[in-house]
Amino acid sequence: MAYVRRLSDAQWLKIYEYLCGFSKIHTNDEAKTRRFVEAVFWIVKSGEQWRLLPQEYGEWNALYHRFSDWADQGVWYKMLYYFARDPDMEYIMVDSTILRAHACASGAVKKNTATRKNRP
Repeated sequence: MAYVRRLSDAQWLKIYEYLCGFSKIHTNDEAKTRRFVEAVFWIVKSGEQWRLLPQEYGEWNALYHRFSDWADQGVWYKMLYYFARDPDMEYIMVDSTILRAHACASGAVKKNTATRKNRP
């Protein structure tokens, strides 16, 4: 089954050209790189957990580790600022106004076994 492409071919070419400038990330296989970037955008836009990523994007754990490696190298951060002034690239501009927070981010008190044992 094919994955859903959210980026136009023109947007993807701009992103791919940008990514090829990083020497420590693997961009040799353009199709795999595009599927990976599309998977990251799916995660960001949906707010879902990595393990709920549709299988057509690939194995979620491997994709998460690649995402994490790119984050450690500053790829995502630099990409945001690189494309910030390009109106054709607004799709990749992700900020907190479109992200859903996970339930544990609400600040609610966590339930654990220690507090349950101490109850009368």
